[in-house]
Amino acid sequence: MSLQVIVGAGPVGTATARLLADQGEQVRIITRRGSGPEHPAIERVAADATDPDRLTALTTGAAALYNCANPAYHRWPTDWPPLAAGLLTAAERTGAVLTVTGNLYGYGPVDGPMTEQTPAASRSAKAQVRVRMWQEALDAHRAGRLRATEVRASDFVGAGANSIPNVLVLPRVFAGRRAFVPADLDAPHSWTYVGDVARTLVAAASDERAWGRAWHVPTAPAVSLRELARRAAAIAGAPTPKLSRLPVPVVRLGGLFDPTVRELREVLYQFDRPFLLDSTAAQETFGIRPTPLDVALRETLESSTPAGAGAGAGAGAGR
Repeated sequence: MSLQVIVGAGPVGTATARLLADQGEQVRIITRRGSGPEHPAIERVAADATDPDRLTALTTGAAALYNCANPAYHRWPTDWPPLAAGLLTAAERTGAVLTVTGNLYGYGPVDGPMTEQTPAASRSAKAQVRVRMWQEALDAHRAGRLRATEVRASDFVGAGANSIPNVLVLPRVFAGRRAFVPADLDAPHSWTYVGDVARTLVAAASDERAWGRAWHVPTAPAVSLRELARRAAAIAGAPTPKLSRLPVPVVRLGGLFDPTVRELREVLYQFDRPFLLDSTAAQETFGIRPTPLDVALRETLESSTPAGAGAGAGAGAGR
């Protein structure tokens, strides 16, 4: 049993903490408010991870330090740099493997499937924040100051995921209502299951072959939002889904009142064309096979619907 320290208790941090705890590891999860999943092997600590001294003290003796944090979307340029610096310092001081949860923003618009060798060509503000974070960690790794790896995922599906499917599509599909989405409804898109992110993080943290580079989370074959909605409706026993594309001017108007919607405009290109993640490298290296999409959709249904709440919930939960 070794100590594993996780910063962040969102869907990925929670899934990673539970996975490690179920494997018999000692887990310490750090958030500003001391939140996190309840488990006998999980210690929840309230602390500010931007404080390198405090984070170092909490990470001393740990085998790995997982960055599963996610500041408010519109505050990435201000909140990420001090948090990333705190994590780098703690990893360097303690020797814990810095294992970062990343995304695909850095690649920008791409024609064809994205691999780990796809150039980081995006010039968007949010993408550049994440690119700099990884480059600083990679530079420190190459200089021998620490050991680091990054695990990159596409848009999440699964319990608790704050993504377009989970927020805008699936709740309305399960309820038999029309969903309005700022996306090409028929463009194939890679959807990454939260549980597979956790599995890949844990594998990368403990495998020397993973250190010093980025990896794509094993992800099921891409499907369009329309197909995803159709599968979700079938699982839930809901009517045939009704989807409509939200016009870009409406999104822009919404951005006047909601900072998250305003920031979303920067990455809408991901939903205007095929958005394909190639996860061959991680699948072959770690032996992780992506969870079938229907399993992720069923989990989403079960996590969002109280037990016994109607025929659709019963069908979706297999009761």
